[in-house]
Amino acid sequence: MTPARPDWLQEGHDPDYRFSLANERTFLAWIRTSLAMTAAAVAVVQLIPAFRIEGARTVLGALLAASGLGTAVLSYTRWAGNERAMRTDAQLPHTRGLVVLSATLTVLGGAVLLLALFASK
Repeated sequence: MTPARPDWLQEGHDPDYRFSLANERTFLAWIRTSLAMTAAAVAVVQLIPAFRIEGARTVLGALLAASGLGTAVLSYTRWAGNERAMRTDAQLPHTRGLVVLSATLTVLGGAVLLLALFASK
């Protein structure tokens, strides 16, 4: 049985396979980032010693896990939008996802740094 394909894959024409493969490599890079954030969430909650601030590890782990989930969702929507644009000869869509991801990781990195410097037991 052939898996169901989204309707938009029937639109337009098949793009040059090199562009589709490049789009897929970008998607996979985003998925690796998502998996890394999820693994970091597990590591923070399970492996890092407790901080002086009660619940800091849990909050940090939850934020990392939510970021990983958001990145996974964003990776698919970005891949699909690019693929659709290539099929219909439209301009590639702009996403604010990169700014959101960068800002989120900057804030989380700063929080980890502050917790490591000032809240270690």
